[in-house]
Amino acid sequence: MPDIELSAGTIEYEDTGGDGPVVVLLHGLVHDATVWRGVVADLRADHRVIAPTLPYGAHRRPMRRPPTPDLVNDLIAEFLDRLDLRDVTLVENDCGRAQTVAARHPERLARLALVACEAFDNYPPGLPGKMIGVACRVPGGVALLVRTLGLKPLRRLPVGIGALTKRPVPDAVVDDWLRPLRTDPAIRRDFRHYGTHVRRDELLEAAQGLRRFDRPALVVWATEDLMMPRAHGRRLAELLPQGRLVEVEDTRTLIPEDQPELLASLLREFVAESAAERT
Repeated sequence: MPDIELSAGTIEYEDTGGDGPVVVLLHGLVHDATVWRGVVADLRADHRVIAPTLPYGAHRRPMRRPPTPDLVNDLIAEFLDRLDLRDVTLVENDCGRAQTVAARHPERLARLALVACEAFDNYPPGLPGKMIGVACRVPGGVALLVRTLGLKPLRRLPVGIGALTKRPVPDAVVDDWLRPLRTDPAIRRDFRHYGTHVRRDELLEAAQGLRRFDRPALVVWATEDLMMPRAHGRRLAELLPQGRLVEVEDTRTLIPEDQPELLASLLREFVAESAAERT
């Protein structure tokens, strides 16, 4: 997997290469780029797909500067700039950083796709998000959280991975997500710093900025989501000048895990239709 040295540290990423439209996929907390593996496998045939692993706890290399949500926003913009990515379709799932990036740094974006993600005042989202916030503030809390999530019989509980998917994520994938937090104190420090520097008005500010994002925007929301209120999908689609909502059944927040083929199909159609409208 290639990596790139950015101002705050090294970011690893997957890049399928090719001459197709550029799609950049952003993941959520305690996941890495592999959460998109099914979507990447489908889209790579006719798109250049790039999936960075952000410093959200599943990253392998500690940051030189402790990460915060605002720092990650800047890292994403720097990542697009350093790779000289243009006409990008920026896609996010679970976390909400792409909203701020689109509001503040729209110059390299051709379109935006928001997939079952934090929005408005739902930040941190749901019970799991609030538990992460508490764990980051309590001495030893992150280590305890990781040990709990590491117990395979507990992974389907609605306070853990079970809140995010309707189908079990393969144990080998979850083990890889948790390994950096379990084995590296520096990664745990990064995670704690991120979790204790959430600026709760960030996504409310981003929502105001999205009102000026007058480019094609797709909002994909899960009808059975336990973390992201269904009404937030409608609100995002309505405030985006060119927003369109698609609701997906039989999935929760991690649509890339539960419905990768369907999500890839929606993204492919979105890119093709909006590109055709520009010509």
